[in-house]
Amino acid sequence: MKKVYESASSALDGVLHDGMLIAAGGFGLCGIPELLLSAIKDAGTRDLTFASNNAGVDDFGIGILLQTRQVKKMISSYVGENAEFMRQYLSGELDLEFNPQGTLAERMRAGGAGIPGFYTKTGVGTVVAEGKPHMDFDGETYVMERGIVADLAIVKAWKADPTGNAIFRKTARNFNVPAATCGKICVMEVEEIVEPGTLDPDHIHLPGIYVHRLIQGQHEKRIEQRTTRPRAA
Repeated sequence: MKKVYESASSALDGVLHDGMLIAAGGFGLCGIPELLLSAIKDAGTRDLTFASNNAGVDDFGIGILLQTRQVKKMISSYVGENAEFMRQYLSGELDLEFNPQGTLAERMRAGGAGIPGFYTKTGVGTVVAEGKPHMDFDGETYVMERGIVADLAIVKAWKADPTGNAIFRKTARNFNVPAATCGKICVMEVEEIVEPGTLDPDHIHLPGIYVHRLIQGQHEKRIEQRTTRPRAA
């Protein structure tokens, strides 16, 4: 099966539809699938729900889809650094489902593993647990969280072979692996596609069985907040 596509738009051809749930990898601006997000913007797909740790910044990451009003709901942990996100949420234009970061990662992992739900102590007694089933185990109360199964997963890797076996570089590994596994279809962008057999099997973070389509492209490496100290004289 051919998995390598020429561009982000061609890799998403026939996959996108209005109202879909998309799981997106990345943390802040680290390891986000920027090329695929741009292609979704150009496609004009609307009423999207994103399961993603955050929404990037106003002009980068999922933030570009907030600007065009293509996102109706975010399932997220951190919503800072994005003024448009804040404006839409406070004005009632954007639905938001808060998740602790570990819970969100586990919801994606569980969905990819075929686990429909799990219990966690995180969030018990807070608004996060409102309306969710509770259960006591060994004298402790836990809240049930549902696994996430997305219509589409979009992720970004450092290196991959043509079958989709992928390596994520350092912090860019973040939510990318659980996001990739929970999508009914996974489209991955990579910095470099290498020859089959080049990657050490022991170093693979994501097996190619989870990846349906991939592209190679040039990526912009942004930093959300650059803080430096004066150079010594």
